[in-house]
Amino acid sequence: MLQTVALPARVLPVTLRFGCAQKGSDDAFLAFCRANPDLRCERTAEGEIIIVPPAGGESSHRSAKSIARLFNWAEVDGRGEAFDSSVMYMLPDGSSLSPDASWVSHKSLRRLSREERREFLRLCPEFVVEVMSPSDRLRATKQKMEQWIANGCQLGWLIDADRETVYVYRPSKPVQMLQGIQELAGVGPVKGFVLPLRSIWAGLR
Repeated sequence: MLQTVALPARVLPVTLRFGCAQKGSDDAFLAFCRANPDLRCERTAEGEIIIVPPAGGESSHRSAKSIARLFNWAEVDGRGEAFDSSVMYMLPDGSSLSPDASWVSHKSLRRLSREERREFLRLCPEFVVEVMSPSDRLRATKQKMEQWIANGCQLGWLIDADRETVYVYRPSKPVQMLQGIQELAGVGPVKGFVLPLRSIWAGLR
């Protein structure tokens, strides 16, 4: 049985690995997160718990710009809701992940009870945005984007602002790499959403 432990923040980043017999249930993962409310945790499909280090100032600023634009658009559009990086999605493959910004349709949210909406969301968002931070590794972040798509996400944007590059992920389509563009236009579930990139490229000034 997976036991709940508390970790000091100074050990970050860290991966907790358990044997197959100790993979742990969703309830055990929830208990771990509640016991460590100051830590940002994710879980792999294999049951590993990843303690994610806090974002730096510039990457946090870039993520905030993305979620602010998405939130304002979602309020006007009315088809769904936007979420920031504090949300946790419990995905069909057994992983539990938090993107920097995401959008879920009201149709998907209505499948959950009111009580289920108060916990980690047991669904996959239709749209996710991941913004690279200094602690991120491109290969690992690309794998995370592929995981979002494999679990049912319909559109994903991976933003590498230091290189002014965006990777666009969609089901059954090759990854599209865009460089030096000034805005991103949403398609599919978020058709009509436009993310200006000039200030994201600029970062903190």
